[in-house]
This record gives sequence, structure tokens and C-alpha cells, in this order.
Amino acid sequence: MDLTANQLSENWIKLGDIITNVLSTRSESLTKLYSGLEERIMFAPGSAIEHYHNAFPGGYVDHVLRVYKCAMKLHTTWGEMGADMDGYTIEELAFAAINHDLGKVGDIDNPYYEPNTSEWHRKNQGKIYDYNSDIVTMEVPHRGLWMLQEHGVKVTQNEYIAIMTHDGMYVEGNWFYYKSKSKNGGFKNNMPLVLHHADLMASRIEFERWKKEDSTTVKAPPSKHVKKVLSTSDSKNVAIFNNLFK
Repeated sequence: MDLTANQLSENWIKLGDIITNVLSTRSESLTKLYSGLEERIMFAPGSAIEHYHNAFPGGYVDHVLRVYKCAMKLHTTWGEMGADMDGYTIEELAFAAINHDLGKVGDIDNPYYEPNTSEWHRKNQGKIYDYNSDIVTMEVPHRGLWMLQEHGVKVTQNEYIAIMTHDGMYVEGNWFYYKSKSKNGGFKNNMPLVLHHADLMASRIEFERWKKEDSTTVKAPPSKHVKKVLSTSDSKNVAIFNNLFK
């Protein structure tokens, strides 16, 4: 999937609006982080392999916006169905949704994903991106939380646990929370479960969207696509790109 210049800029503006209006108590430090890595974040993919989810330029922002939207709806649905929704705030849930995959952006100096230059791997395995071998090996949630603290962004205990465990039972390290046998163990509120379900929902929707497309087409390395989008965007989009987050 290729996002147009308009779609890229619209998604970036939506992300900025959430940071400014919903995450207002930490908007200054978050804005500094996101604006400092603006181009990398704007064009980052959501994964490396096309049949996972959003393995295309702009896929990362598209994904976190969808997770945010799913999380807000699921919070309401859980409450309407009688679940106890106390113990966390909407801002905490929004913060965790927006930043749950921040580690996929990379570290301060290096991206996590690099365009895969192997046509064979793109065609036969759907591996559109490679993992950067120069970056320090860390789990995605770990790197994301490290990036937040490096930029002076305060993270609450609820946000920390939700981000760390958002991949659910797929990660063995999360079993401590999800498989607790003690009545006093496990999660103290439903925020991690809401975020995990939101991430699952968003990823499934993105997979189904990909499945409907022609997945046999071999695309040029994503870096070329990025340059094309930037060079062909109209003056309005260029102005938007240059003035985001002011």
C-alpha cells in the first residue's frame, strides 16, 4: 500500500493534534521528541513484512492512530458491558496507544527498519524491510520506553505496564501478568487488556486490508518511494510538512 502525500500529511497532523490536545500535560516534551525525528517517524513502516501489518512508508503513524481509535472505542465498550474501568485515565490510555510501538522508530541516531534491497526476499517472503544491524538489540517496548525517558517524557506506572505488555501472551515475558494464579496478582486495572485488544484489532484490520490488495507486486525499495512522495507533493503539503508542531 502506498499512502499519498495528502494521507501522510493528514496522519501526521492527526498525531500532532492528539499530542497537543489529549496528551496536553506532556505535549511539550512529546513534541520535542516527535519533531526531532519528524521525517523518520512520518515515513516509518508499521512492520518489516507485508503480511504482518502496514509494511509501507507511513505505516507506523497509520497504525498507532488506528490503535488509538480502537482503544478509545474499546474503553467505552468495556464500560458499557459492565467492566470496571476505574484505576486509569483516558490520557493514560491515549498515551500508551500512541507510544506503544515507539521502539519501532529506532533510537536517537538510527532507524529500526531499513529498506530491503533484496528483490528475492521482497518477492518470495514479503520482507519489505530489514532490521538495522547497527542498532542496539532491544525489545520494541523496551526501546520505546527508553526513548521516552531519554527525551524527558514522564511515564506513569499504568502507562509503563500497558506498553510493556501490549503484545499479550505472544511474549513469554508477559506471562507473569497474564497467567498470574494469585487473586492479588496480575493487572490491577483493565488498561493493559484494552490496549492489547486495540492493538490486535488494528493489526487484524490492517492485515485484511493488505490481503485485499495485489500482494504479488514487487515494489521498489521504500526509500525511493519516500523521495518520490516528497518531490511530487504540492506546495500546500510542503508547507504542512515544514510547519508541523511549529
